[in-house]
Amino acid sequence: MTASIPPRGRKVRILATLGPASSSPEMIEALFRAGADAFRVNMSHGAQAGHAETIAHIRALEKQFGRPSTILADLQGPKLRVGAFADGSAALATGAAFALDHDAAPGDAARVQLPHREVFAVLEPGTRLLLDDGKLVLRVLSRTAERIETRVEVGGTLSNNKGVNIPDVVVPLAALTEKDRSDLAFALDQHVDWVALSFVQRPEDVAEARRLIGGRAALLAKIEKPAAVDRLEAILELADAVMVARGDLGVELPPYELPPLQKRIVETARRMGRPVVVATQMLESMIQAPTPTRAEVSDVATAIYDGADAVMLSAESAAGAWPRESVAMMDSIAIAVEGDPGYAARIHFTETRPDPTTADALSEAAGVIARTVSASAIICFTVSGSTARRIARERPMVPLLVLTPKLETARRLGLLWGAHAVRTRDIGSFEEMVAKAKRMALRHGLAAAGDSVVVIAGVPFGTPGSTNVLHVVRIVGDELKGYRS
Repeated sequence: MTASIPPRGRKVRILATLGPASSSPEMIEALFRAGADAFRVNMSHGAQAGHAETIAHIRALEKQFGRPSTILADLQGPKLRVGAFADGSAALATGAAFALDHDAAPGDAARVQLPHREVFAVLEPGTRLLLDDGKLVLRVLSRTAERIETRVEVGGTLSNNKGVNIPDVVVPLAALTEKDRSDLAFALDQHVDWVALSFVQRPEDVAEARRLIGGRAALLAKIEKPAAVDRLEAILELADAVMVARGDLGVELPPYELPPLQKRIVETARRMGRPVVVATQMLESMIQAPTPTRAEVSDVATAIYDGADAVMLSAESAAGAWPRESVAMMDSIAIAVEGDPGYAARIHFTETRPDPTTADALSEAAGVIARTVSASAIICFTVSGSTARRIARERPMVPLLVLTPKLETARRLGLLWGAHAVRTRDIGSFEEMVAKAKRMALRHGLAAAGDSVVVIAGVPFGTPGSTNVLHVVRIVGDELKGYRS
């Protein structure tokens, strides 16, 4: 085993998407060393056999660096797409008539197949259809069960299998396609830590996915449909985390509505104690260039100032020319933002009131006590990870060391703000808790002789949901003597 990399010097997590530019063991290791805390496997691209190899490479990092690895499998979801054209594409003129139908024959400048029968029933005259990420706009004139007649409002070239967005209606599509169900079963068999559900429209979509997952992974809901925004809190009640997926969301909404909406989603997730990821086009120019634009740097910084748990790289790390540099740049931005003297005040603009429970009261108190006594770290003993999530919700400015006997818990915490999770043997007594807290704080470089740490746990030990102990411990400095590991 290589010497363990110490805890990151920042709170926000970095989620890096893997793909053709970054699926080799060497590049995955390079991304981890550059600052990636978790890895996204995009099930929209590639075969399951290839994803299995990628997942194995990620898991190999655990043995190499002695740190739990975090894997998110992102399901494709029910993406609407047009069919194929006779010449591979067709030019749609502004003001021209254009039809969508069920005919599988190759399309032309007058019509093309839309192989999604569910859509036909909900479209009314006046409904907008956005094609190819909003580059082309159609307006519905009339429709039957077999054909949709439209007028081209914004023309352009439309090529094979381009996406269709319908922002004005809730489309009666199941959140999980047959491909998604196959990919979900595969991902669970591969023991991924998180499953991302795409194109969520309603809480029922999340409930169905949670039923199928059956507790074998944590569930992240991607907010990329206006309909999901309208029922955000109900969706968050059922999900374990949420993603501000600005790609399709930015297509279906006017671009100027996206920044305040992003802040609203982040704030709501933080208030409800759910990890929140901000994603899409964060360092987009680094797909081709070794440095980002100033606007992109500001975009990443804004998400960090708002208190997002994680920021995500998509094509920048998956298919770009500079995957390692993209991760390193995001790491540098995060360190700079969190080093700002005003960062602590800004990140606490969002009020996170504790629920009326002992666990929430102690979690809030841990941050206050750590600040009051100038503790060097908060050390949390947890089985399920819920105590760690409660503490992180308060955004304490000291490091959070999470000790758990469950490897799956340690892995899932890779998306949690500020958490450095370590799998360790469970404790059986108060004295053992204090001794282990001291040793682990020293071993991971989070405390030195003379420092104080705040310890939070539950009695009886090893019982989920029993958080009821908060203790301030002083480090002597010789606690590691006689311990080899």
